[in-house]
Amino acid sequence: MNAVSGLDTRLTDDHHESLRLWLRLLTCTHLIETHVRKALATQFKTTLPRFDLMAQLERAPQGLKMGELSRRMLVTGGNITGIVDQLERAGLIVRAEDPADRRAYLVKLTKEGRRLFAQMAAQHESWIVSLFSGIPKREQRALNESLLRLRAQLTQESS
Repeated sequence: MNAVSGLDTRLTDDHHESLRLWLRLLTCTHLIETHVRKALATQFKTTLPRFDLMAQLERAPQGLKMGELSRRMLVTGGNITGIVDQLERAGLIVRAEDPADRRAYLVKLTKEGRRLFAQMAAQHESWIVSLFSGIPKREQRALNESLLRLRAQLTQESS
């Protein structure tokens, strides 16, 4: 077990409940992400960053500028360029001139990219459903509502 996935194993009753919850969330997030990364690599020979970039493009069929991809994915432009280069070589995306700004390019999924992403997204959803299958739907809804309230509070505090 690595350092992140074991964070919550070191907790005791002496730790504040909020700290215990945060470390439990961090641990669960890491475990789920590790599962998804391995499954994407095994089943689709791809990486989570490539999947994430394709997901952004699927949501924006008109295409996105490189800077917008970088902003949405919270990574540097250099990271985006590397991923875009790989996906372009694989024929999954294309760069096209931005009609509104000839100095910029829009990145779009190709027909093959849309087909493959649809397969990956469906499989991704089934992995997540399976990973959460041990928690009754009622508890999933309650947890989701609690996390929505936490997100709203955190968003308000960071404004």
